[in-house]
Amino acid sequence: MSAVTAAMIAAVVGVLGTLLSPLVTTWATKRQRVEESRLEEKRRLFEDRRTAYTAMNRASRHFHTLLKDALHRLRDGVYSDDDRNQVEQARRDHRDRYAEAQMIVPETVLRVSRDVNTVLAAADAAAKRIDRGLARPDENATQALIDLKAAEPALTAMRRIMREDLGVND
Repeated sequence: MSAVTAAMIAAVVGVLGTLLSPLVTTWATKRQRVEESRLEEKRRLFEDRRTAYTAMNRASRHFHTLLKDALHRLRDGVYSDDDRNQVEQARRDHRDRYAEAQMIVPETVLRVSRDVNTVLAAADAAAKRIDRGLARPDENATQALIDLKAAEPALTAMRRIMREDLGVND
């Protein structure tokens, strides 16, 4: 290869490099933005899930606590309108947090939260029947409190599965 040929090849490579450089830079920048966008979306979904878990866990535990208090008060004959209102508000909040979570959490979490819901709903229904004087045979506040105890391991299982899904390991 002669010096002239080498010079021409170098010139062509230089011109091509100059012409292609903006294209390569644009391609690399676009690829980087796509990756950043994907990572941002993944982070956002994680945060949404974590927020939903926190709200659902808090609402479930609050509803459980208020139901337990309500059943104690029913048993002791001191259940008031204020107590009824608090339980109803907690029930609605629990229902709303569950409804929100249904749209973004995995089925494994929904499955354990349904277990919690089943126990809480049964205790809520029993408390309402007892309060209205429409208790079923053998249904009373003491038995409803015993039945409500089933929510405690379900609440613990729900929290454990939520934490595992978020990558929290003990």
